Amino acid sequence: MLRDLMLGSMSAMRVAGFLSTILFVMQTRNAFGEMFTALVDMEGLVSTEYELVKQLNNYIQEEETKLKQLRGYMEEYESMYQEAITDVSKYLANPVNAFLLVKRLTSDWKKIEEVMTQNVGSAFVKNLTQHRTDLRFPSDEDLNGAAVALMRLQDTYKLDTHALANGNLLGKTYSRQLTAGDCWELGRQSYNNGDHYHTVLWMGEALNKFDDESNKTVTRESILEYLAFSTFKQGNVMEALQLTNELLKNVPYHQRALGNKKHYEQVLLDQGEILPNVDTAGLENVIAKPFNTANLKLKKPHDHLEEREKFEKLCRGERLMSPEMESRLHCRYVTNNNPFFFIQPLKMEVGFLKPLLVIYHEVISDEEIATVKRMAQPRFKRATIRNPKTGELEHANYRISKSAWLKTEEHEHIFKVTRRVGDITGLDMATAEDLQVVNYGIGGHYDPHYDYARGDRLNAFKELGWGNRIATWLFYVNE
Repeated sequence: MLRDLMLGSMSAMRVAGFLSTILFVMQTRNAFGEMFTALVDMEGLVSTEYELVKQLNNYIQEEETKLKQLRGYMEEYESMYQEAITDVSKYLANPVNAFLLVKRLTSDWKKIEEVMTQNVGSAFVKNLTQHRTDLRFPSDEDLNGAAVALMRLQDTYKLDTHALANGNLLGKTYSRQLTAGDCWELGRQSYNNGDHYHTVLWMGEALNKFDDESNKTVTRESILEYLAFSTFKQGNVMEALQLTNELLKNVPYHQRALGNKKHYEQVLLDQGEILPNVDTAGLENVIAKPFNTANLKLKKPHDHLEEREKFEKLCRGERLMSPEMESRLHCRYVTNNNPFFFIQPLKMEVGFLKPLLVIYHEVISDEEIATVKRMAQPRFKRATIRNPKTGELEHANYRISKSAWLKTEEHEHIFKVTRRVGDITGLDMATAEDLQVVNYGIGGHYDPHYDYARGDRLNAFKELGWGNRIATWLFYVNE
């Protein structure tokens, strides 16, 4: 049965102005000599043995603590794995689960390695390191990408930070609650990206979760340091000073905090504000208060994309057209005067009028989809864009995906799909580009853009031997 190709990745054929795309959517001892000759010297050995017993007991206790800690990590990893293995695709489709998976295999795993590298664990870690090339570990870049993706989805769908941290998406519980340490990690990644808006949101959530944790996953001081500075960078100087005072109450000689405190106080004085009556000697009187972002002025990062608002509304499924315009949209059966479709007409839906956007339903089979996915899988590489200034292909943070190219002659199914696109559109597929299959990952997206060349880039496709693009065809093969 033929159906619309809806994956989560994208396969694209470009014809002289035509683009077709498929979208589918990680010991030493001291010797004194002949001590046996004098009991007085032997008596000293009793004290030595006592010290050895005491130190050995301390060592065993430390090792037991480490083993208990490692057993806790193991049980958590096992629990997460069992939850994921029931339906891997569904599990990873949840951006919170995807972020936590990457976090567990990056920053969390580094903490486990630190525990294991002490004493008996070092041999195991060395053995693990030797086999590291046989295992797939995400990088720090992957961790950052997963965090950025989660926050992109947070902004696009207007998700509340507290609800998201508790595993709730749009009123439904989809994942486990984030710990204070998880929230801190999201805040830290935002901070490293220069994004103080999300740093405040997630460090604030980390601070509020911190007091409720019996087993602490991060230090309060670490949260306060990031939170105070990002709060200041967002223009909330008085609140930044209060958070810094709270930090100095716990760590009186924190050098950066001491310097920041002086700076914040000077900024407030320059603004004509009255400083709180708190000096270094009176910091013990500082009272920690629940952190509430509603009391702050927060400014979202601006990417200067004119279409951003409409783009995000479209993602949320909100209305973009007027009732009058929607009334002119319709569905019907069409043949496009092609004999192939006389017996089984095409199911066509008009989605937009200007520019014309048409949706054809059930036009690719499950077997064809499977072929495309099977052939593309081993070829996926990070997708690139062409720099409008240099003309060079490069990676960009507004296109997060991996892509592969399939030629028409490589398989009967690719040939049939290509021919079918030509039959439906009436376009000459001889000038179509190869079929591009694009797979979008965590929070994967491609910001609004033009597929055809404009301005001084009108000859962008000259090297391919044809003119500008005139149409785009997208097969969506999963949702």
